[in-house]
Amino acid sequence: MKAAFLVEPIVALYAFAGFLVWPLVSQYVYRRIWVDVTNTSYPEHDNTSSGPGCGQNHTMQNSTGNHSVYSEEVQRQASLFFLYSDLFTAIPSLLVTLVLVAYSDQKGRKFTIIMPLIGGLIFSLCFLAVSFFELNIYLLVAGSLASSVFGGPGTFLGGCFAYIADLCEDSKQKQVRLAGVDMVIGLLSGVASISSGYFIRGAGFNWPIFTSTLCQIVTLLYAFFLLEETVKQPADGTSEATGRCSTMRKMFFGIYQMFKALNRRDTIRLVLLMLVMGTLVFAYAGGGSSITLYELKEPLCWDEVLLGYGNALDTTKYLLSFLLLLVLTYCGVPQLLIILIALLGVMFGLGLIYIADTTLVMFLVTIPLLLAVMPFPVLRAMMSKIVSPSEQGLLFGCLAFMDCLSVNITSAVFSSLYAATVSWCPGLSFLLAAGLCLIPITLVGVLAMLKDADADADADAAGEAEGLISAEVEPSFDEDMHS
Repeated sequence: MKAAFLVEPIVALYAFAGFLVWPLVSQYVYRRIWVDVTNTSYPEHDNTSSGPGCGQNHTMQNSTGNHSVYSEEVQRQASLFFLYSDLFTAIPSLLVTLVLVAYSDQKGRKFTIIMPLIGGLIFSLCFLAVSFFELNIYLLVAGSLASSVFGGPGTFLGGCFAYIADLCEDSKQKQVRLAGVDMVIGLLSGVASISSGYFIRGAGFNWPIFTSTLCQIVTLLYAFFLLEETVKQPADGTSEATGRCSTMRKMFFGIYQMFKALNRRDTIRLVLLMLVMGTLVFAYAGGGSSITLYELKEPLCWDEVLLGYGNALDTTKYLLSFLLLLVLTYCGVPQLLIILIALLGVMFGLGLIYIADTTLVMFLVTIPLLLAVMPFPVLRAMMSKIVSPSEQGLLFGCLAFMDCLSVNITSAVFSSLYAATVSWCPGLSFLLAAGLCLIPITLVGVLAMLKDADADADADAAGEAEGLISAEVEPSFDEDMHS
C-alpha cells in the first residue's frame, strides 16, 4: 500500500467527526439536566418559535417567574458540569501534550497524531454508551478523563503542524499551508455543524454519535497505514538507547535548550509571540466557552437546528481567514498588521455578544469573529522561523501545551463566572473576554516597536560597516594615484 505525505485528509475527517459530536455534548447535557431539574421531558418546538421556555411553547410552566427559576438553575448546573469536566481533564491533557509533541522530534510525528485519535474514539464510544443506555451523564467526565490520557485536539494539531513544518522549507509556503489546515477544519466542521442539528431532530443523539465514531475509525486507519513518517530513524538501530536518553533530556530541559540557543533579540521575540498566542486563546476560548448555553437561554432560546446553523456560520471563519490571509500574504502586508486586524475583529465581536438579544443580532455578531483564526498560522510561522529545524516538534509541543493550558484555565474561569452571573448579567463573561483582547493587542504593539528598533540598529550597523570599508579603500586609492 502506497504511503502519503498528506496530513490534510486526517485533519478533515478529524474535524468532521469532532464537530459532529462536540456540539452535541452541550445540548445533551443541557437536556438531561433539564429533565432532572423540572421532572418533565424536554419541550419540542420549531425554528420560528422563540425556543423552549421563551413563552407560549413551554408546556410545563405555570408562570414566567417559575420558568426563569428553572432555566437559571439548568444553566447553572450545566455550566458547573463543564467546569468539573475541564478540571478533571486539564492536568493529564497538558502533560501528555507536551511529552508527545516533544517526543515526536525523536520518534516521529505519526505517534503524536495517532494517540489523540485513539483518545477521541474512546470518548465517542463512551458518549454513545451514555446516550444509548441513558447512563449517568457524569460518566462523560470519566470518558473525557480517559481520552485526555491519550492527548487532545491540541496534541493532534501540534503533531500535524510539526509534520507540515518538516515538509515546508520556505516560510511563506509554511504559512500558507498551515492556514490551509485551518481552512480544511472550517469546511468540514461547518458541514458537520449543520448536519448535527438535523441529525438530532430526525434521529436523536445516537446516530450522529455513531457516525462520528465511524469517521474516527476511518481516520485512525488512514493515519496508521497510509501516512508516511517525516522523521526518519537511523538504519543501524543504534539510536534506540541514546534516543531514550535524548528524549528524556528534551522533555525536561528542551525548552531551556531551545531558548539558550537563541540570541537575546530572538528570545524576546519568541516569548512575546507566545504570549500573544496564549492571551488570544485565553480571551477567545473564554468568550466561546459559554456561547451554546447563552444561545439556549432567554431571550434567544435557540433549538438544535439554529444551533447547528450558528456553529456552521462560526466555522466559516476558517475559510474566510484562509482566503484573506492568502490575499494579504501575497500582497506583502506585514505579518504583525495581519495579526492586529484579526485581534480588533475578535475584540469587537465578543463585545457585541453582550448586547445580542435577537437571532438576527446573534448571527451578525459572528461577522467580526470570522477573522479569529487568521492570527494563528501567522504566529506559528513566525515562531517556527525563529527556532532550528530540529526543534520544530519541541516548539509546537510547547505551543500545544500552552494552548491546552489556556483553554482549560479559561474554560474553568469563565464557566464558573457564567454560573455566578447568569441570573443577573449573563453577557458579562463575553464583555470581560473582549476586554482581555487588549493584552495581545498591546503585545503586538511592543513587537512592532522592537522590529522598528531592530531595523534602525541594522541600518546603523550597515552604515558603519560601509564607512569602515570606505576608510580602508580610500587610502590605498590615494597611494596608487601618488605612485
